[in-house]
Amino acid sequence: MGEQPIYTTRAHVFQIDPTTKKNWVPASKQAVTVSYFYDSTRNSYRIISVDGSKVIINSTITPNMTFTKTSQKFGQWADSRANTVFGLGFSSEQQLAKFAEKFQEVKEAAKLAREKSQEKGETMSNHSQESGHEMPSANQASSINGTDDEKISHVGPEAAVLKTENEHLKSVVEQSNTNAKKWETELQALRDNNARLVDALQESSSNVESWKKQLTVCKEESDALRGKIAELEAQCNEADQEKQGNTQLRVRVQELEAELQDKEQELENLRKQAEIIPQLMAECESVTTKLQVCLTDLYTFP
Repeated sequence: MGEQPIYTTRAHVFQIDPTTKKNWVPASKQAVTVSYFYDSTRNSYRIISVDGSKVIINSTITPNMTFTKTSQKFGQWADSRANTVFGLGFSSEQQLAKFAEKFQEVKEAAKLAREKSQEKGETMSNHSQESGHEMPSANQASSINGTDDEKISHVGPEAAVLKTENEHLKSVVEQSNTNAKKWETELQALRDNNARLVDALQESSSNVESWKKQLTVCKEESDALRGKIAELEAQCNEADQEKQGNTQLRVRVQELEAELQDKEQELENLRKQAEIIPQLMAECESVTTKLQVCLTDLYTFP
């Protein structure tokens, strides 16, 4: 039947930055389909994801792989064959939990498949050794009388399998050597980075001491400013009190001005009355004179 999908979900795909080995680089602009595939022919499992026409994940699951949840919605696993670390960002915790659960199931299935393959290989190797002991003459005859093609045709299927596995192991060893060189380079780079980090840490320590001194100075300046603020607040309170006193004085001045206007009006009235007094006195004198004349006439009248 070939390779068939057994579980599918959607997630944002990331890969670790090959230069820094720290930062995540987006492999997809948006959430894409991520699927587990099972190859019944090879009895193997893979995680595959395609963005348009570009394959962004092609990771064969091995028993030594581990899927790690680094946050509530993000998980990652390392693939030594691809020489990278894949990261998946999900839209919910449930999707992450389901993917991690499926990863564990597939990992266990891959482990069982490897054990069965090893048992089968050992059985085939034993059969090959037994057949070699039982039929030495036939093999010798074919090696003496047959051509190279005939020799290959007489070789059993077990030997062909062993040859294929041997070639596969050679490629794996070569890849391991290549990876070892890469890892040595990366280790040296990490050592260099570590040395730079140590220098940066020492510089940071000296900067911290400088910052502490600056902080002490800032605290002293802050205390001085607080004292000035308190003094200004006291002055503002005094100014408010003076303002209130000025307001009261304005009211009193207005009252006094009103009283002054009343007094001026009374004075004006008194002035008008004073102007009438001479006339009244003249009239009074005239009346007095008339009265005296009358009294005189009265006394002289026989």
